[in-house]
Amino acid sequence: MTRATQTISAGLLLSSLYLSLYLNLIPLSETMQMEIIPILPLWALVSFGAYLLFSLGWGILTFKDTQEAYAELMQEIDQAKAELRVKGVSVD
Repeated sequence: MTRATQTISAGLLLSSLYLSLYLNLIPLSETMQMEIIPILPLWALVSFGAYLLFSLGWGILTFKDTQEAYAELMQEIDQAKAELRVKGVSVD
């Protein structure tokens, strides 16, 4: 099973479970049915956004900068400047 198939399957499973809860096919207490179930999609969206922000922040925090990558980048910049100078573009 591919990753996309797994994701689609999980999404369909969760959406069908939510729909059955929302339509009261699975009996719950009145408080759950009227106050909690309707806001579950919003709660899931906010939680997913918080997870993505945390993931991004953690990736930035633990980003490893290496001297080899810096030297390679500077070499590519110098090469690009040289190519532009050959074409008559002022880069400095």
